[in-house]
Parts: sequence; structure tokens; C-alpha cells
Amino acid sequence: MKVLDIINKSKGKIFSAVFLKKDGTIRRMNCRLNVKKGVNGKGMSYDPIKRGLLPVYDMDKKGFRMININTLISFKVNGKNYNVK
Repeated sequence: MKVLDIINKSKGKIFSAVFLKKDGTIRRMNCRLNVKKGVNGKGMSYDPIKRGLLPVYDMDKKGFRMININTLISFKVNGKNYNVK
């Protein structure tokens, strides 16, 4: 998936994402990948990527959240905006 490749190349830098939540509302999130704080080492019991989810750390809520890649509207990485079709 091209979207995941672009986001993964951010190498842990903060990026923003706009996506449609499960309840139908639009969510704007400042987040980042590869955050180790608060991880207990057990891991997840499923593969979120196979379910179309991207685990990220929400910088505003200070917790881990999931972005649904299938409902992603746009995102901004390294100062460049991307619109998802």
C-alpha cells in the first residue's frame, strides 16, 4: 500500500491524519509511529495492518489509537499534503 509506505518513511516524526471514524464522524489527529512509552511488551493478539488499521500514538490525547487506512481522507507528512482517493 502506497499510503503505508509514505507514513512509514516518516521514521517516527509527527504527522497529521484526517479520517472517518467508525461512528461516521471526521477525526483530525496529530500522531506518530514507533512510540515505545507505555508499551508492556505483550504485543497485540491480532495483526492490525491485515484489518486495515494503523496503530499510532495520538500526541493530543497522549495514548495509542488506530487509524483506519480504508477511511483515510488526507494526511500530512514532512510538510507535504496527501489526499487519498
